[in-house]
Amino acid sequence: MMSWECASAAAIGTAHVERDGVCQDRCSSRVFDQSGTKWVAVFVADGAGSAQHSELGAELAINTANESIAQLMHLAEFSLDESLAVQIISDIRQAIAFAAEGSGLPTRSFACTFLGAICSAAGTIVFQIGDGGIVLDAGHGLELALEPKNGEYANMTHFCTDADALKNLQCRIYPAGVKAVAAFSDGLQRLALDMARGEPHVPFFEPIFRKVAGLNEVTRPQISGALESFLGSTRVNERTDDDKSLAIAVLRA
Repeated sequence: MMSWECASAAAIGTAHVERDGVCQDRCSSRVFDQSGTKWVAVFVADGAGSAQHSELGAELAINTANESIAQLMHLAEFSLDESLAVQIISDIRQAIAFAAEGSGLPTRSFACTFLGAICSAAGTIVFQIGDGGIVLDAGHGLELALEPKNGEYANMTHFCTDADALKNLQCRIYPAGVKAVAAFSDGLQRLALDMARGEPHVPFFEPIFRKVAGLNEVTRPQISGALESFLGSTRVNERTDDDKSLAIAVLRA
């Protein structure tokens, strides 16, 4: 019987540690059940460094997206198309707007990027607003699903809270299930991607996917801590000083 193994973790960047900051990344990887049909949802949100409460925006985004998927599981069927991505982003925007109104702050104070992958044997949808990346194996080896999107100027990107957020929403549909998927924030782009080619750096992903695929009752509770330790390791911090988040799902027999 096929089943999903999941793992996710985030680690603060050294630049944020030096400024006595907090980790502004959030992520999750969860399995959902729709009357016996298994779905996996992988989400990553990266809070804007310039926004006062961006870590709260990122957390709201992840929690809201998972709540949206949980509600969909009660339906007999739903469309696996761009309208699903639009619904989730709209739900996130509404949740952030409500939080902003309650705190008397502009929604920009909660700015974050968002990346999502929703997969089952029936198909896969990936979508994102902003930078970071989604890498998956749809049966032809690892590929970068969507090109990370930056803003008009260097070191800028798009956020869920932007007025034109839905115009900057990228979406791609795969008509079949995938074998493995990983979403990550822009703090990992230099390690996870061959930026010149716009392709995944396979040696980065292969050992992680193998580790997740081989989880058992003993190692499964330890994987999130191990992944967080890896993201916060000297090996990774030598390549990036930003927050890092990584959410993974692997289909195993």
